[in-house]
Formats: sequence, C-alpha cells, structure tokens
Amino acid sequence: MRIIVDENIPRRTAVELRARGYEVIDLRGSPEEGIDDDLLWQKAQQSHALLITTDKGFAQFRGQEHWGVLIIRLRQPNVKRIHNRILQVLDHFNRSDWRGMVVIARDTVLRWWHPSE
Repeated sequence: MRIIVDENIPRRTAVELRARGYEVIDLRGSPEEGIDDDLLWQKAQQSHALLITTDKGFAQFRGQEHWGVLIIRLRQPNVKRIHNRILQVLDHFNRSDWRGMVVIARDTVLRWWHPSE
C-alpha cells in the first residue's frame, strides 16, 4: 500500500511505516515540499496513495472517490503522540479498507466514513 505523509507527520513515522512494508512518499526535502493542499491532494490521487495529515480540511473529500485519508486531530499533539496514534489507527483497519475512506483520529475516538456506508 502506498502512503503520502504530509509535512506535519513525524519523520520517524515515515521510517516506521516503511519498516512495516508500506511504500511511503515523504515530500520533505523534495522540490514538492510546501505544496498547497490542492496539489498535495492531486499528488495523493495520482499516486493512488492514502494521505496522512493533521489538516482537517481534507475531510471535505469524504463524498468523493479517492485512495483514503487519515486525519490526526489530537488535543495536545507532539511527535510521539502523533506517531503512536497513526500506528494505532493503521493497525485498526485492513490495508484493503482504505480506498474511499476518511478517518479522523482524535485522542481516544475514531470517526470514519466509508463509501459503502
């Protein structure tokens, strides 16, 4: 499964996801670093990739066809808490579940929308 991590996702998370067998696209350090949200969304769709971000604006795509969005929304986010929550959520769902799904992960609550629901 392919994943794009937004710039607000810890580097250690990208490293851990690669170690778990995911193909991770991290735009930091590339010419695309800092692209606006519309271009990031297009990149995720062209790459057939799940987008992981802390930007709640991507929830707007829940009614559209896409490759998946995981939005981390913690009360007091830090590198460790964001990292751990991402891994928990990815362990919660099967890799095949993500297409078309939008998940908002708060401290202890998960909300998700799936096209089949």
